Amino acid sequence: MNIGDRVRLVHGREEGIITKFLPGDIVEVEIEDGFRIPVQKREVALVSPEEKNRFRGVEPAQTERPRASEIVANQGLYLAFIPVNDREMTLYVINNTDWDIPFTLTNGAEPHFRSLAAGSLKGRSSLKAGDWLVKDFESWGVFTVQALFSRPAFMQLRAPLEKKLRFRAATFFKTTQRVPVLDKSGHLFQLDGQEPVRAEQLKASLEGAPKADTLPDLPKPEETVDLHIEKLSRDFLAMDPLEILDLQLKTFEKALENAIAHGVDEITFIHGVGNGTLRTELHRKLGKHPHVAYFSDARKEKFGYGATLVRIK
Repeated sequence: MNIGDRVRLVHGREEGIITKFLPGDIVEVEIEDGFRIPVQKREVALVSPEEKNRFRGVEPAQTERPRASEIVANQGLYLAFIPVNDREMTLYVINNTDWDIPFTLTNGAEPHFRSLAAGSLKGRSSLKAGDWLVKDFESWGVFTVQALFSRPAFMQLRAPLEKKLRFRAATFFKTTQRVPVLDKSGHLFQLDGQEPVRAEQLKASLEGAPKADTLPDLPKPEETVDLHIEKLSRDFLAMDPLEILDLQLKTFEKALENAIAHGVDEITFIHGVGNGTLRTELHRKLGKHPHVAYFSDARKEKFGYGATLVRIK
């Protein structure tokens, strides 16, 4: 089961849309008039489009009565990687909602974005966006999805969606899920979900799609980061050496992860010469980082001997 799937209550007549996965093997289902109820997963069954069409014309005639407002699946936009074999995967954009979604999917980072797919996805449809080699996983880079939402009816305006994702092997290959619309097994990542539930709750309670590493509102990374303490704090004169080093290292780690998340190729850290403590700590962390290709002294004519250039994978 996935967010956006239409389900029926096993011991009732209600139908609705899955809107959220909750701890304790519970799903939240939106039924009539936007009313949402928590239900045990074992108490709901998927409603397939074929089943709905098959029985549409055989309902007994009924007296005309007021209709409840239409139940609309508002969430369910995904990226899915479906294995072709053990060496290759096919990327799909999946629309498991009842909205039409014009979108673009790009790969890379400014100023070198590469377009992978673009168009308008009808509700409950998908679009292939290329094949990807597993051996190149660490160099796949950042995927950016931009999307709008439209329905042929009076509707409440929805904000445009922009989501950046960079996949990590530790989470990407951990599980495979049923991919909605295509009904195949693959690696599934939701783009339009709400704030993720804690990882331990997800592991214990649901089979839904794992969250990719999303980049909500990260600032554009700088090419050069100055780690001199006077650049980082106005109160540096009141700080002891350990506090200074801690702030410098936290700034370094945050800037490095931001650069990696945005697909930046290089970043330079100015650490000065001093007694070499900061430089030693930086190089120790860089040497163990899985996304650092190499690091070296930056251009001496520009930075002297007090800067390190980092090349990112």
